[in-house]
Amino acid sequence: MRALISVYNKEGILEFAKALDDLGYEIVSTGGTAELLSQHGLKVIKVEELTGFPEILGGRVKTLHPTIHAGILYRDWVEGDTLQIQELNIKPIDVVVVNLYPFENKLNQDLTEQELVEFIDIGGPTLLRASAKNFYRVLVVCDPKDYSWVAQKLKSGNLSFQDRKYLAYKAFSLTAYYDALISRALSSLFEIDQLSEHFALPLRLANALRYGENPHQKGWLLLNPLENLGITRSKVLQGKEMSFNNYLDADTCAKLVSEFQKPACVIVKHGNPCGVALGEDLLSAFEKAISTDPESAFGGVVAFNDRVDKALAGKLADMFLEIVVAPEYSQEALEVLSKKKNLRLIQFMGYSYAFDIKKVSGGYLFQEEDTIDYQKLEVVSQRHPTHEEMEDMLFAWKVCKYIKSNAVVIAKDGRTLGIGSGNVSRVDSLRCAISRAVRYGFDLKGSVLASEAFFPFRDSIDLAHSVGISAVIQPGGSIRDKEVIQAVNEHSMCMVFTHTRHFRH
Repeated sequence: MRALISVYNKEGILEFAKALDDLGYEIVSTGGTAELLSQHGLKVIKVEELTGFPEILGGRVKTLHPTIHAGILYRDWVEGDTLQIQELNIKPIDVVVVNLYPFENKLNQDLTEQELVEFIDIGGPTLLRASAKNFYRVLVVCDPKDYSWVAQKLKSGNLSFQDRKYLAYKAFSLTAYYDALISRALSSLFEIDQLSEHFALPLRLANALRYGENPHQKGWLLLNPLENLGITRSKVLQGKEMSFNNYLDADTCAKLVSEFQKPACVIVKHGNPCGVALGEDLLSAFEKAISTDPESAFGGVVAFNDRVDKALAGKLADMFLEIVVAPEYSQEALEVLSKKKNLRLIQFMGYSYAFDIKKVSGGYLFQEEDTIDYQKLEVVSQRHPTHEEMEDMLFAWKVCKYIKSNAVVIAKDGRTLGIGSGNVSRVDSLRCAISRAVRYGFDLKGSVLASEAFFPFRDSIDLAHSVGISAVIQPGGSIRDKEVIQAVNEHSMCMVFTHTRHFRH
């Protein structure tokens, strides 16, 4: 029996190699791996001794040789294969232990293009693919976490055919991930902004979740190695395990609160903001945001864009929340919130942009993330907005971007007064927003209205005027823009076009 061992990551390899040696496997190895094993008293055949050909090109070519790959790909159930390897004096290889050059780790180092490509493994993936293809006869091990249980099963003679299939599956998964990682990293490095016909996205399993969106659905958290920031990279400082829906809500909350420079608070429930406010400090922002819709805020996710202190923590501890998101917490705040054992505290350090991906039957929809606020601001009404109206409109516009369509936001003095989301009619979304604002006692006189897409009719403008809304911001682009602008002018309101739509589905 013969085992080939060639690993970059040497963790656990010595113990595994000794286990194979004890079981009677002849060990073939390369370079630094062979040197390590030899230093610890294991008898090792170097690859060049086996092939009669030295490592060349600075180690770029080590195992790419017929003696190695025929030994791996040999099918003992095919008579012709048996005759050929006997004629060529090639001995079968039964176990292959390989891991790959750390291309992923090197991406975060300040390497030149030429230095980086040297960490693209060629021989390793070839060995893994060949071994995994021939799993009927060859055992392939690519993950150091598998060394222990594989060794135990080999010793006891209990390694099953299903185990071989599982290990082959892991090997193919690793090489697919590795190649996808290289492809996406090089597309960025080479400044290629178009997708190739054959596209792969590298994803690494972080952990299995308790369930998916609903208890009957399985769920997993996957990491994109090319995004170093984001909700998946945040630290969960305390509380229950994060769920599928927790991640969705926390991500929306954290992204929206990051849009603001002033102290800000965002409250999200079921993927939609239900209260957003700016303040002199985080405490005042929180109190304003919570008053927008205290009923919806119950059991919600709250995010801040600055350090949570003891006073704010005390307010948070007085209500039922699922998650608090912030870039930092004072020690006193952590002590106060630690009494809420189930409350999840997340330290969020920012986010990066990648693809926005949505599943449809038979495939996926890919798009760039929505990163633009507006193309330009154009006052289209006879009356120009005041400074205060413009500030409130820009605030409401940012909030509107994160609300499910059809989305409208009523705001005043740096806070939302009413939010309408997810209705199939835009005017119905406005009715919902007004209803919420009235329910909680807000005077809408002098408030502003934001809509993430154009108004198809003047009915929303007439309704907005009837409750005291004085300014409107929207993308424009309707065939009835003139009719809508006319309504604005009739009511002495003002309107700003952004020329940018923010549908969210």
